[in-house]
Amino acid sequence: MTASTENHLWSTDDILGQGATASVYKARTKKTSEVVAVKVFNMASYSRPYEVQMREFEMLRRLNHVNIVTLFAMEELQSNPKQKVLVMEYCSGGSLLNLLEEPENAFGLPESEFLIVLHCVVHGMNHLRKNGVVHRDIKPGNIMRQVGEDGCSVYKLTDFGAARELEDDEKFVSIYGTEEYLHPDMYERAVLRKPQQKTYGVTVDLWSIGVTFYHAASGSLPFIPFGGPRRNKQTMYKITTEKPEGAIAGIQKIDNGPIEWSYDLPNCCQLSKGLRKHLVPVLANILEANQEKCWGFDQFFRATMDVLQRLKVHIFSLQQATAHTIYIQYYNTCSVFFDEVQDQTGIGAEMQQYLFHGHPLILESSMEVIYLPLTTAERPIFLLSRRAEKIAALPPREPEIPGLPSRFDVLADHTFSKTLVVVIHQFLRTTRLLYQHKDLILQGFYSHIEGVRVECNNATHKISMMNMKLLSCLNTEETLDALSQVPLDVHLVTSSNMPNLRLIREKLPLYGSGIREFQHKLQQMHVEIDEHSKTLSLDKCIQKMEVLLEKIVAIHRQYRKDKQIGKLNYNDEQIHKFEKINLSAHIKKVKALFRDNCLQEYQQVLAAVVSWSSSLFEIQSNLEHVSGFFIQLITELQICEGQQTKVLDQALVIALQRPAGAAAKDGMKNRDNMILRMTRLKDEMETLARELQNNNSIIENLRACNSTLVLEPKFQQPKGS
Repeated sequence: MTASTENHLWSTDDILGQGATASVYKARTKKTSEVVAVKVFNMASYSRPYEVQMREFEMLRRLNHVNIVTLFAMEELQSNPKQKVLVMEYCSGGSLLNLLEEPENAFGLPESEFLIVLHCVVHGMNHLRKNGVVHRDIKPGNIMRQVGEDGCSVYKLTDFGAARELEDDEKFVSIYGTEEYLHPDMYERAVLRKPQQKTYGVTVDLWSIGVTFYHAASGSLPFIPFGGPRRNKQTMYKITTEKPEGAIAGIQKIDNGPIEWSYDLPNCCQLSKGLRKHLVPVLANILEANQEKCWGFDQFFRATMDVLQRLKVHIFSLQQATAHTIYIQYYNTCSVFFDEVQDQTGIGAEMQQYLFHGHPLILESSMEVIYLPLTTAERPIFLLSRRAEKIAALPPREPEIPGLPSRFDVLADHTFSKTLVVVIHQFLRTTRLLYQHKDLILQGFYSHIEGVRVECNNATHKISMMNMKLLSCLNTEETLDALSQVPLDVHLVTSSNMPNLRLIREKLPLYGSGIREFQHKLQQMHVEIDEHSKTLSLDKCIQKMEVLLEKIVAIHRQYRKDKQIGKLNYNDEQIHKFEKINLSAHIKKVKALFRDNCLQEYQQVLAAVVSWSSSLFEIQSNLEHVSGFFIQLITELQICEGQQTKVLDQALVIALQRPAGAAAKDGMKNRDNMILRMTRLKDEMETLARELQNNNSIIENLRACNSTLVLEPKFQQPKGS
């Protein structure tokens, strides 16, 4: 059946929503075929006062905002000119309630989508308050979703039938709204039918927004009495009015049982700890029954805009194998960022090191966080700790599957299949997250190992350089010994630390062999990472689980049809039972994929994390020890060089001052040769001194970048060095 106005046409089968006074249909503009939504008021709506009938039209005509559904026109039904029709913007994504009813969102929206909801509702409500409008029926069903060409959502407030003009300090007495989202004071009068003389202000919208945000974040209502809000209204009122300060949810699990209060969003929700830290205080202060204690809109807008304006930085703590999201103001410095990271990971600011795109990310405390690189969950900044860290990743909890109904029951089987679709989506989401974390662990450790490999190569190069410089000093000492045999009327004193330097030169190869052993360990870790990466790339666990989900969804659709039919004939009943056997088989396959493939491989990678972290920490600690030894060695070489220079200066002065006639002709040649040798030796030693000074500065800088903690070294420094 079709209906129309002068400019628009629709089928009554294309219904988008229905209320007590009107129905909404998907329609088309006759001239352009543009899709619109039409709200057709029924005859019952005309029993209301005329100003009430016209209120929604007048409200929408005044409002103009991207987060409020646009009103195009008010027309009349051609078949009955008395029936008014509002022509409005069509939102292709349905309502927020439709989205929350999808199985994959049974535990709340993904964080990215929730932030879009938060942004749109806050900005839409801000526009209402600027225009002095109170909505009075905020709920997921009255928040429409427009899907853009880029696939991104835009949410829009709709249904202004209950809206009215109201300033912040004004009150009203009439009751509107949906009971699960009603402020307790309004609930008492409208639902419990208790006489009262209370008036209501604009903050009643804040309560409804709080319930809506909780619903969007968790997938469920915050206040649930035993049997549900509609069946146990007295307890529903008790929960909302006796809620302790700071609590954001209350659930009664047994009849007449205690109420379990919650001060945080449930762990099963998809919001990060970083976002919940800022969102929960907002919910606690607007889900406040006492209108005197409840936040006003000014506080609400300040707090929510503070959340929305924060930078979102994804961090993956490598040794702990945990993902974190830091929400921080763009004007903050990295010192605040370090504190936020410490708050979530327990790793102190002085122990934090970072990698991004496989390279060290050097962050100065005074640097503004706006200059941090852009991150995503798949491409985070890797956090390393300079101390040994324990695995903090909790073993994932396997989603619980309810028992398969043993008897043939169309209604029970439909309910079971509906629940099963939700649970399998949870299995799939958990599996995807575990695979993402495994991939990040392998990426992060590959980069970490490469960084340590560079440190080992640098240490090997330093050992070679130190060996050459030691040889140079020792050769100088031999030259001085030779010179001491030439009669110069002076006694040449050898360096007091030369025996120690000789001992170091003998033991220095031990350091080189230790570094080579570390390099071998690093290569072994690389091989292990490659093996895990190959396993990950060949694993089809997610794809197989997706196929099983499609099969389970198909059975659920069939069971929904069977439920609508009610009593099945013999053949249909047999098919129904066969599908039940298939459901049981599909469940077993999903569990096997999760336990034997996904979970087992994840646990193997976590075990590798413990081993890799321990080995890398040991290697870096010993490299730190080697750097310290090099600095000490350079100091001794500088002392030796200084002593040798003094001796050379003394010998050179005496040789030059010796009268030419004091020696025979052969003695003169020896004198000149000796002076030439001493001059060259002095030049070499001055060059050595400059190199030692330069190396000392380089090593000090490298040491500052490495760990400040030192484990017991695997190879010991030679005695006396």
